[in-house]
Amino acid sequence: MSDLFNPTEEHLALRQMVRAFSEREVDPQAEEFDRTEQFNQALFRRLGSELGVLGVTVPERFGGAGMDAVAATIVHEELAASDPGFCLAYLAHSMLFVNNLAINGNDEQRERFLPGACSGELIGGMCMSEPGAGTDVLGMSTLAKKDGDHYILDGQKMWITNGAISDTELGDVFLVYAKHEDRSERAISLFLVEKGMEGFSLGQKIKGKLGMRASTTAELVFEGVRVPEANLIGTPGKAVRSMMRNLEIERLTLAAMSLGIARRSIEIMNNYAKERIAFGKSLNHFGQIQRHIAESYAEYMAGRAYVYNTAANLALDSAGNRVDSDGVKLYCAMMAKNVADRAIQVLGGYGYVAEYHVERLWRDAKLLEIGGGTNEAHQKNMTRDLVGREKIL
Repeated sequence: MSDLFNPTEEHLALRQMVRAFSEREVDPQAEEFDRTEQFNQALFRRLGSELGVLGVTVPERFGGAGMDAVAATIVHEELAASDPGFCLAYLAHSMLFVNNLAINGNDEQRERFLPGACSGELIGGMCMSEPGAGTDVLGMSTLAKKDGDHYILDGQKMWITNGAISDTELGDVFLVYAKHEDRSERAISLFLVEKGMEGFSLGQKIKGKLGMRASTTAELVFEGVRVPEANLIGTPGKAVRSMMRNLEIERLTLAAMSLGIARRSIEIMNNYAKERIAFGKSLNHFGQIQRHIAESYAEYMAGRAYVYNTAANLALDSAGNRVDSDGVKLYCAMMAKNVADRAIQVLGGYGYVAEYHVERLWRDAKLLEIGGGTNEAHQKNMTRDLVGREKIL
């Protein structure tokens, strides 16, 4: 019998490995790093040195595991069930930087950065959003100006996950989107920018976030940063297509994170409802509670089937899957937040405090309706792409 969620023995072994690591190592530290708003660098690096999943989609010759979109989905679901904030840092590194470079870079660039990024020696991220350009990404104002065998970058990037790995220290390397000042609005290029380049600095580490506090979020500043031409990814001014292609795997894995949040919330409320006695019966004898549990499970399984079906049909080097990569994130982000909300309701006062984890899961879930594309952006994209279809399937 085929298994949509673990289509091969290799996928099943990956899930078992990551789940065991998450339950043993990730879950116990989640509350502390959420409370202190710190990134657990040491644990993060072990994802590379011990598990080998920091380059889960990267060819083995560059230090990766050489696996597919289903494998990436599995890792994100399992990590997020323990600590969505920690998982978000993983996503920014493994999908937005590592997978992006593996697909769009040349061999010299891959050989220079991917082995360190896959081992955990380097921590990377991707810079697209700006203080005045989020959903309107083509409205970015960071500029790239050609100067001999270098490009000069000027601008700011905002909401960058892994932008800072501590209160004062930048991440190691970033893929940065910038617009050419002398070309059309869509003339955007992608550059490798490294910590230590003159003019590249940490503007601020953003604190006081509602959720995802175990991943760092930062503003990065580019003031006359000289980037060698060798750090240009692909053809000058032609990065929009690669940007859109990488958004598909980003949105798929964000949906997988939603699955992890929902599954953990269901487990917590189901176990609590079995043990908590009210009016002489366990809570799961009452219709109101039964509805919260049953509807949550059904919605989670529906989302899970949609996510893994989309993953099975997503080739990492292709584009044109936006209807479903947006669709899984749109559905699962809302589903995860609603399931976590129900879990809080079932636990009552206990759900409102940190001990039972669901308040953290609820806070973390909200970002998934905003980051990586808002719900409203997905609705717009999907409707636009469906206009040309007389039949949906």
